Amino acid sequence: MARKAGSVSKQVSNPESPIRPQVLLRRSNRNLAQSQKMTDEEDESREIQGKILGIRKGADSGDAPEDTADDVQSSGKEGLRFAIEGLARMERRLQRATKRQKLKVEETNLTETLDEDEYKPPDEVATAGWKQRHQNPGVSKQPDRQDRAQRGMFGGEGLDLKDEAPVATEEALDTVKRGAARPPPVNSHYLPLPWRGRLGYACLNTYLRTAKPPVFSSRTCRMASIIDHRYPLADPEQPEHATKNRPDKSKAVDHELGVRFVQNLGLQNAADIVKMIRWNDKYGIKFMRLSSEMFPFASHAEHGYKLAPFASDILAEVGRVAAELGHRLTTHPGQFTQLGSPRKEVIEASVRDLAYHDEMLSLLRLPGQQDRDAVMILHMGGVYGDKAATLDRFRANYAELSPSIKNRLVLENDDVSWSVHDLLPVCEELNIPLVLDYHHHNIIFDPSKCREGTLDISQPEIMERITATWRRKGITQKMHYSEPCPGAVTPRDRRKHSPRVMTLPPCPPDMDLMIEAKDKEQAVFELMRTFKLPGFEKINDMVPHERFDEPRPVPRVASATKSKKSKTGANVRRKRAVDEEEPAEADDTAVAESDAIKTEAAQVSEVTVTALEFGMGGPDNRVYWPPGMEEWLKPRKRQSNNSTKSGKRDLEEDDEDTGENLEEAEGI
Repeated sequence: MARKAGSVSKQVSNPESPIRPQVLLRRSNRNLAQSQKMTDEEDESREIQGKILGIRKGADSGDAPEDTADDVQSSGKEGLRFAIEGLARMERRLQRATKRQKLKVEETNLTETLDEDEYKPPDEVATAGWKQRHQNPGVSKQPDRQDRAQRGMFGGEGLDLKDEAPVATEEALDTVKRGAARPPPVNSHYLPLPWRGRLGYACLNTYLRTAKPPVFSSRTCRMASIIDHRYPLADPEQPEHATKNRPDKSKAVDHELGVRFVQNLGLQNAADIVKMIRWNDKYGIKFMRLSSEMFPFASHAEHGYKLAPFASDILAEVGRVAAELGHRLTTHPGQFTQLGSPRKEVIEASVRDLAYHDEMLSLLRLPGQQDRDAVMILHMGGVYGDKAATLDRFRANYAELSPSIKNRLVLENDDVSWSVHDLLPVCEELNIPLVLDYHHHNIIFDPSKCREGTLDISQPEIMERITATWRRKGITQKMHYSEPCPGAVTPRDRRKHSPRVMTLPPCPPDMDLMIEAKDKEQAVFELMRTFKLPGFEKINDMVPHERFDEPRPVPRVASATKSKKSKTGANVRRKRAVDEEEPAEADDTAVAESDAIKTEAAQVSEVTVTALEFGMGGPDNRVYWPPGMEEWLKPRKRQSNNSTKSGKRDLEEDDEDTGENLEEAEGI
């Protein structure tokens, strides 16, 4: 109901539940006509909002009767009910609005009509999905996914707004059908055996990451944490605590404290790299990618910092251990590092990021060949509507890089826009090595020159050109290998890496091969155990939920002869108070047994593990967990026994008349 000018709304006074005053919202004059046309749904919504604010219907007109105490109480209950209903209705409307907005974004003018003359299938093997797509002039595609659209594999999922839930639309089903009906991949039968190369994984070791304390190199923080730590601690003499000793924002700001805070995170990350390298060497892994987040925000425009001199010593120690064990270290800057972007700020941020990675690798102080092999892998990035223009921008920006960055930079084909045939001419022109990623190639490739699978891309005419880009700069060649998840048929689903891989690609047997899989080092172990690669005999299965290489109490197995737990002294005294026939000596006996158990537990808890043995798999090298058994990595959490104890007490009460003990009752 519209409010009259100058009228005052009447509110109910309730000291237990004070009512919020009415909020008057001003409307724009140009929307006055639309505001006067109120639908029934909006009227109901305004009524609900009024009850949420504590304003009852009819209060605006001033004709509401005087409220009694009962009316106030009932009005409060009714207002609470309407508030809950109103919040639920608002949530549903927000969900519907989000779905509508998502559809509008997908239907923007960023799409273009697929021209039939734009692409011709190379042979009669063209899929029926491609033909069906060209027969429908209304089908559109995104410019930066041209290759996938040409193969008739690009599509999306829709939403049915009536049912308010995602459903498989006809277009989504067509996408799955076309993805499944694509020409089958043609894979090579060659296996690079006997294997002499180095296998590696990226950034994270699952076994060490779940240790206590964890060992990993990706500790990071939020930007707000850096700003907060510019303030001194409440007690600078004591270590920081999450609640008892936090930064005191009432003190003066010191920017150096914020920098020191984020740098300490980087030092912790770098120190753990030494442990990871020694762990890898013990189990035959000689190749690892360093995390780009080792030094958080190091390349940031405002919060960035140089690694020297504060990290020089720890990085030099990492390089010394890597050189001693013959370990190869590389990096992979993130997806936002793009030298072909048309935006100036993106180029500036990309150059800073490359400079940070180059400094990190240079401070390792690796010898000769190992230093040349410490490369930075980069994706070309987006297409921005024109591949030729993007390549021209990349050439211009690459020419401005420092010689040190140029010596380390290599390009990799991706699974979105850039195929091997797109990048190879640029790499040959600018003297940049090319990393072949088999999994990305199976998603984005030039169908006029090769087929999906590992056979065509491994032929000498293309493989020798890729190898030559490495040989010209004296860098040891490396490749990437991964596989899609089982059941993935659409390009979007196939981009996701499977937890482990089943085979080796057709590469030279002395290749440095990076396995990009979710299970990290376990995927490498899987290949070693499958093909009996060197070092496979050292790897043994874990004991589920238990570790013998950490300073923790080893679980004590209860004796099978004991059918009932010993009662403590307090329990015996309470039992004796109820049953007068209980002998007095039982109290001393129970106390003695309890003390013996505590002594045994104390002896077990004193078991220690040295720093060199910590996290190394124990004497039996138990570091392998079978596929899908990731829960084995952590000890089981102790469950609360409150419900169990209450159930036991009930059983004891039920068995008092029959004389049956607790164990017999639980077995029934």
